Amino acid sequence: MSILFLNYPKCTTCIKARKWLEENNIEFTSRHIVEENPTAEELKTFIKLSGLPTKKFFNTSGMLYREMNLKDKLATMSDDEMVNLLATNGMLVKRPLVVGENGVLVGFKAETWSEFFGK
Repeated sequence: MSILFLNYPKCTTCIKARKWLEENNIEFTSRHIVEENPTAEELKTFIKLSGLPTKKFFNTSGMLYREMNLKDKLATMSDDEMVNLLATNGMLVKRPLVVGENGVLVGFKAETWSEFFGK
């Protein structure tokens, strides 16, 4: 299974997630979420694979999210508008993101990842 690991190297959660992948011998391709922000098309695919609502892909604890008052704005935005906004800046996207053929993981919870990878 080919795994894409979208992360921000300075993010402590991303560091824990990378360590978990390595400890569980899961091969992955790492991608810097800010330098190589997911495109709108990629995000649409990720959201569909995840089965989650689009708003779950926002990094709600990020400074940019707060500065842009997105908590209030998301309620009135369409999915397409949200996807296009996410595609403008990797710091808006919740991380880490793990993309596999069988689904997408948003954020890091060891139990969820163990289930996903069958570990």
